[in-house]
Amino acid sequence: MGAQIYKNKKLIWIFLLPAFLFMFVYLYYPFVRNILNSFMHIKYMGTAGGEWNSPWYKNYLALLSDPKMKIALKNTAITIAATIIGQVGIALILALLVSNIKRGSGFFRTVFFFPIVISATALGLLFNLIFLYDKGMINQFLQFAGVLNREANELIDWKAKHAMFTMLTPVIWQYVGFYFVILLTGLAGIPDDLYESATIDGATRWQSVRYITLPLLRNSIGTCVILAVTGALKVFDLPWTMFVNGMSNTWLTGTYMYSKVYSDVDYASAIAVVIVVIGVILSAAVNRIFRQNVDYQA
Repeated sequence: MGAQIYKNKKLIWIFLLPAFLFMFVYLYYPFVRNILNSFMHIKYMGTAGGEWNSPWYKNYLALLSDPKMKIALKNTAITIAATIIGQVGIALILALLVSNIKRGSGFFRTVFFFPIVISATALGLLFNLIFLYDKGMINQFLQFAGVLNREANELIDWKAKHAMFTMLTPVIWQYVGFYFVILLTGLAGIPDDLYESATIDGATRWQSVRYITLPLLRNSIGTCVILAVTGALKVFDLPWTMFVNGMSNTWLTGTYMYSKVYSDVDYASAIAVVIVVIGVILSAAVNRIFRQNVDYQA
């Protein structure tokens, strides 16, 4: 009797229908509605679009000449590069190191993953204190080390002079642990027999990593890169907490869109569409680079 239930495919729709309804109401309909809003005249949040823009592509034309949008795209490109190199790169190195630890690996997994559970807003406030101009931890440390003149009260205005570095440091630090766990799980699926055979054949540790570990982690690394790219495009809460209203020209596509959403809804909708289009294009490019390659299975 139980087997007959699984053979009756009609029952599947009963269980899938609530999920489809939820996705339609909260995902697909808002997405399509947002595309339409980008072609309509909607000034303030909560007001309905009464008429189409003239011309209908007015917002997208304005984006091409918007200096803040150019800054946001440039900074977002820097953020994407930083997240790929900083987050995925550091996570890969940490995963390789921890995978070779026989004792205490659980401790490092917990420590590296811990930043994920911290609220991005709280993290932004924390790093604001670290990079604070006066009495900030970094400036105090540099004065103590003699890099800055303590008697003359020499200080570095990190948020003004090194804005992108100040903003990207916590962004990278927060998500290293997330990719670390994904890559460590992929490493756990590689059989030790391969490394033992390579050692017998005279392979060095670096050769084992290059010719065994990295090829078999191809899919896991590709997944991490896609998540890093899409995450960089929509990052908002932490940068906004540290640099409200794009202080020091730190606009990102996500923060610039939010700054417009309450005073120019249709323009913000156009920015959101651009973010989605860029995300789809970059994800497709990453998928092409990291072509599906069936991982080794024991």
